[in-house]
Amino acid sequence: MKSAAQIGKKATKRVKQASGQPRPLVSKPQAPDALSGGVVDNPKSESPAAVRIVAVDDHPLFRHGLVQLLNSDDWFSVVGEASSAPEALTLVRKLKPDLVIVDLGLKGPGGLELTKSIRAEFPKLPVLVLSMHDEPTYAVRSIRAGANGYVTKQDALGSVIVAVREVMDGRVYLSPSMASEVISNVVLAKREPGTDPTDDLSDRELEILERIGKGEEVKSIAKALHLSPKTIETHRAHIKEKLRLKNAREVARYAVQWMSGRSA
Repeated sequence: MKSAAQIGKKATKRVKQASGQPRPLVSKPQAPDALSGGVVDNPKSESPAAVRIVAVDDHPLFRHGLVQLLNSDDWFSVVGEASSAPEALTLVRKLKPDLVIVDLGLKGPGGLELTKSIRAEFPKLPVLVLSMHDEPTYAVRSIRAGANGYVTKQDALGSVIVAVREVMDGRVYLSPSMASEVISNVVLAKREPGTDPTDDLSDRELEILERIGKGEEVKSIAKALHLSPKTIETHRAHIKEKLRLKNAREVARYAVQWMSGRSA
């Protein structure tokens, strides 16, 4: 699996190599810093027909490539960039964009939490989720949280433009590979809600279970999620209770087996 930085560099390269009909000469969008977040001074945003977008991703290189790709389309205008959920909410309140693109794996409050917050405060504002996860579990949870679309970062280069158009036309969008996974795992398998024990876990608990399954320790998880070790231990205790496990060792064993089953 490619890293976010590799995908970002590829996106930047793809935009630079793009060819075709000459585009109107417009000033280059300017952010406070090339790879920083904040309000973007984009001349295209002044056009009534432009789709004004806020991009939220905590990997600067990937976000930079994504922004370049979006701005290469005459109808899209990235007006703000954020690297965290609090920063994103501040920008959304200030800029009132037409669409927000959210990275699922944000540090601190994650992408699912941000999506829920946006949906609660701005019920009609479309949200498109980008994710490194290619499992249907996360796509389904994103849609349930209020997202209008889900694109894996591996598919982002070829799908994000189409995804934005579909979402702005009022349709729910899933990456082609993800759509087939959701259909085969949820619809064709006729899996009822609750048949998977992890369905009872909160979005944060599921994220922590996954990290435990990857072999991460409490302190490492706490640092990655910008939470205290005590908070991680509390979440682990809730996971233990919901999955009816006896102790932390059984939680770790279950997490490893669960991760192995998903990658099989």
